[in-house]
Amino acid sequence: MPAASEGTQPVPLPHTWRPLGVRLAATFFGLMLLTICAFAWFGFDESVRDRFSVFQRGTLLALGLMAFACGHALARSRVQARPGSLLVVNGYRRREFEWPEVVAVHLPRGAPWAVLDLADGTSVPAMGIQGSDGDRARLAMRQLRVLIDQPH
Repeated sequence: MPAASEGTQPVPLPHTWRPLGVRLAATFFGLMLLTICAFAWFGFDESVRDRFSVFQRGTLLALGLMAFACGHALARSRVQARPGSLLVVNGYRRREFEWPEVVAVHLPRGAPWAVLDLADGTSVPAMGIQGSDGDRARLAMRQLRVLIDQPH
C-alpha cells in the first residue's frame, strides 16, 4: 500500500528518527552497572583492593570501556532524512544514500529494526527505527515511506 494512502503528512526536512527504548535502556543499565561496580569496589576492604594487580585493574577498566562503547554505539543509531539524501547511522558505521537509491523501507512483524531496500538489489538495516518502539516505530515507517515515495 502506498504511503500516501495511509494519511501520513510529509515531515519537514531535515528530520531524524532515533530509537527511544534502546537509548533509555543503554543509559539506565549503563548507569546502574557503573553504580553497582563503584559501590562494590569501594565496599571492599583496602586489603582486598590491594590484592588486585595492575593487569587485573586494567582488565576491569577495559571491560567497562567495552560495555560503554557497545551501549554508545546502540544509542547513537539514527536515520536522518535530509533534502538531498538519507543518512543511516548503525553503531559506528555511517552510510549516506541519495533518495533515488532508496526503493522501499519495511519493518516486518517481530523484526528488531527497519530495513531499507536499495535500487541495486541490496538491503541495509536501519537501526534508528527499532521495532521495540511500537507505535513510534510504525509512525516513523509511515513518515519515511512518504519521503521515499516523493519524487526527488
